[in-house]
Amino acid sequence: MKLSVRFAPSPTGRLHIGNIRTAVLNYLLARKAGGTFLLRLDDTDRERSTEEFAEGIRTDLRWLGLAWDREERQSARFARYTEVADALKASGRLYACYESEDELDKKRKRQLARGLPPIYDRAGLKLTGDEKASLEAEGRRPHWRFRLPNTDPAGGLLAPEPTIVSWNDLVRGDQTVDLGSLSDPVLIREDATPLYTFTSVVDDVDFAITHVVRGEDHVTNTGVQIAIFEALGAAPPAFGHHSLLIGADGHALSKRLGTLSVETFRSDGLEPMAVVSHASLLGTSDAIEPHRHIEELAELFDLAKVSTAPARFDPAELRTLNAKLLHKEPYEDVAERLAALGVGGGATFWEAVRGNVGVLAEARDWWDIATSDIDPVIENAELTARAADLLPPEPWDAGTWGAWTAEVGKATGAKGRALFHPLRLALTGRDSGPELKALLPFIGHPRAASRLRG
Repeated sequence: MKLSVRFAPSPTGRLHIGNIRTAVLNYLLARKAGGTFLLRLDDTDRERSTEEFAEGIRTDLRWLGLAWDREERQSARFARYTEVADALKASGRLYACYESEDELDKKRKRQLARGLPPIYDRAGLKLTGDEKASLEAEGRRPHWRFRLPNTDPAGGLLAPEPTIVSWNDLVRGDQTVDLGSLSDPVLIREDATPLYTFTSVVDDVDFAITHVVRGEDHVTNTGVQIAIFEALGAAPPAFGHHSLLIGADGHALSKRLGTLSVETFRSDGLEPMAVVSHASLLGTSDAIEPHRHIEELAELFDLAKVSTAPARFDPAELRTLNAKLLHKEPYEDVAERLAALGVGGGATFWEAVRGNVGVLAEARDWWDIATSDIDPVIENAELTARAADLLPPEPWDAGTWGAWTAEVGKATGAKGRALFHPLRLALTGRDSGPELKALLPFIGHPRAASRLRG
């Protein structure tokens, strides 16, 4: 069967670095294997899901270069979920329960007080038809639980399946979940809305998903979902659970994810391939370095390289990676964007400044420094005034700087930092920056003379 993966965000917000990483890992797995990458919008939460967020997710994926082969929306599949739920009800695997949240909470507390695990006691299974009718006459509506294939607290087995569910995880290796330690999960709410645990399985079956790669917070879900796959007579996909991200300080990122969104990265001027490179290599045995094309990352990709230890995300590291990527960018790949920023000078100017930009927009700063009025910084007025007198006539080229500074050195006796630092401050107003042999021809004689004289 052709490899098929899915990325399944909820359109209740924009993509952030946590789910970007999941998207990238799935995308690279599909591309390396020549498989398909499905975008599934999990929009069953009708109150919080919006079309604006759905379009925002598409925009973010397009910007990252993660082209999907197919899109599906869970909100269009309620009839299908009802059909499958009805079949599970008919087989006795989905049963009605009527307890309120408050009643369930009291049950759990009583069980804990008796030294028992707070597992649902399957009281719903014991209700007669008359009792159900009476509860519904009170205005109660049932929620529906999936009966796990484990020992009933009252004794007896539902089926001969073992309590332990196991699988060979693509990232974590052999994994087991003891279904006997879990309550029967609610799959359908009182308002008839299906929950993720259920809808995701139905979708994976219907869309022939072969590999599910997601965060390690879903490991327990996987044990339950494997049981649901089997109840539906379907073979479960291969599962891989990557570690979650933590901050550089070792703490969870959850409260800061809003500031670590694709939207923010884009508005901050980061390059999409810097973000994709970082997301795909973070927490792996490969070095974190910039790659200019997704195909390069797909060649390197292997889930076996993904560590089970929490991956540390540091925004400063991403920005450093972004700068390294730009330092490698050939002019032809940024020419249109530079023109849109109002940066001239062609390849010569770009090659002069690219080693000194962290984001592309900073090239405009250097263009303004080279070609517009600035406030020069005069550190040694005597030296810079003499240097102005010794400026050669134009035209200038890359050799002008060396010949001119040699003359200034002879005339003033200055050398090393004492010579070059005052000249840089006067000509650019900056302590550091591109090599002045490349920048000086763009500054030109009139501006250079004026700046040197302060």
